[in-house]
Amino acid sequence: MKFRLKNITSRRAFLIYVIVSILVTVTSVYFLSNLITDLTEKSNDDLATRNFFKKQEFMSEELTKFWEQEKRIEHVLKISSSANLDNNLQLLSSLQANNKLIVNNWFQINDNAIHYGNNAISDEIKNDVKAFLLQNKNAEHLSVVLPQGKEWVWRIYFKLVSENNTTVKYGYDINLRLLHSYISKIDKTKTATTYAFVFDKNGTCVYHPEIAFIGKNIFKISTFSPSDTIYSKKQDFAKRTTLSEFLKVDVIRFTKKLDIKHSNWFVCVNVPKMVSDENVALIKKYSTWIYSITTVMLLLIFYLFSYANRRAYREKGIVIQEKNKLLVENEKIIKEKALIQLQQLKEQINPHFLFNSLNSLYMLIGSDIKTAQKFTLNLSRIYRYLIDPPEKNIVPLKDELLFIEKYIFLQQTRFKEELFFSIEIEDESALNKHIPYLAFQVVVENAIKHNSATPENPLTTKILIKADQVIISNNLQKKLNAEPSTKFGLNYLQSIYNYYSKNEFKTSEKDGYFVCILPLLSIHS
Repeated sequence: MKFRLKNITSRRAFLIYVIVSILVTVTSVYFLSNLITDLTEKSNDDLATRNFFKKQEFMSEELTKFWEQEKRIEHVLKISSSANLDNNLQLLSSLQANNKLIVNNWFQINDNAIHYGNNAISDEIKNDVKAFLLQNKNAEHLSVVLPQGKEWVWRIYFKLVSENNTTVKYGYDINLRLLHSYISKIDKTKTATTYAFVFDKNGTCVYHPEIAFIGKNIFKISTFSPSDTIYSKKQDFAKRTTLSEFLKVDVIRFTKKLDIKHSNWFVCVNVPKMVSDENVALIKKYSTWIYSITTVMLLLIFYLFSYANRRAYREKGIVIQEKNKLLVENEKIIKEKALIQLQQLKEQINPHFLFNSLNSLYMLIGSDIKTAQKFTLNLSRIYRYLIDPPEKNIVPLKDELLFIEKYIFLQQTRFKEELFFSIEIEDESALNKHIPYLAFQVVVENAIKHNSATPENPLTTKILIKADQVIISNNLQKKLNAEPSTKFGLNYLQSIYNYYSKNEFKTSEKDGYFVCILPLLSIHS
């Protein structure tokens, strides 16, 4: 009767412990899923901001190049005499006229006759240039967007004065339609969704992926307004969510003044908000799957342990009744086996390992969906293998090999070039022999836990399968501040081999390598 009451009390305590563990783990996974979602939203926002800075930097660099002609003219003015200045400027003007984007260019020395880089320039353009020079005779630098027939041009004008008071006025027109084609071809920052447009202080569109918008007033053809160019001193750009005039969807709109001299222009970079929302929704979907799988796994663990304990207690009662002399020894063996199996699962299914795996999965989802799917499948199969340990704590070598390949895939996905693994099979017949359950994982995890690994000095682990033993070795790169070793894993392996009277299990450090020898077991059915 006392034994039966003790059984009931122990089983109730165990049941409470398992239920509390399940509730704590499920709650942790739930909050972790929400945390991943929040991190994903922040990551999407950071990615949109980075894309904005790349795009505005690209536009600034490309548009600034069109002001480089001023430096060339300034150099020619400095090295030329009054006799050859005209010829040198004509040569420089002719060279610039070869640029397909430059449709007109001209210069004037000391209010003399105007020279044109293209002799085929029309009288209408000449009259326009004369009127422009007369209207802006006191201006030193100008950057304006003007209509020119059916086209729109960006006119750059500057006036330089030499040390001998020689004045050179120089100007040229850049066709905005041709500029649109040029930028579209060389833009390495463009994506299928993110786009940018450039406009001046009056709202005239200088560049836009929709060519029909060039020359239009962006304040009139879109939801964009002059107030969108106002931002605080702490942050040199404005950020708003609005409706795109181009994609007809909600976008996160960044606006910043372009760093182009003599030009009061702005760049507006637009990132579709639905892309960010879709990424967050996808993460929520995967988080829900992981949450559900974890809950089912924990419930299955609860069922398996309950079943195992009920069976163990029934067997223990029969042994006590039939073989009283073996009571102490049998009780010790059963308790030791149950404790080993329970500790295995506690060591393997821990929040740290699960968090690292989920964190790696989260990084993969945004960059490589196929690898993320493979990662999720391998993670599921690893936990399926972990929650159903064999009764005798030994498994066929081929099963353990399949498990460690999936485990290695997870670790290499996380550490990439920091870890190298190799598996070599010298004798195929060894695959039908047996090995302690989780033996490979114990040795490989110890190598990763106690050694440092970097891309410059990777941790290299080799698994060599021979006819009667498996040799696992890794280069020693011990961590300076390594956490104290419990040696639970190696003690567990030693206890299994002692049970099967195998004395060949050994570990050693020699010539800069850690070597573990795992003898194979021949189990006859």
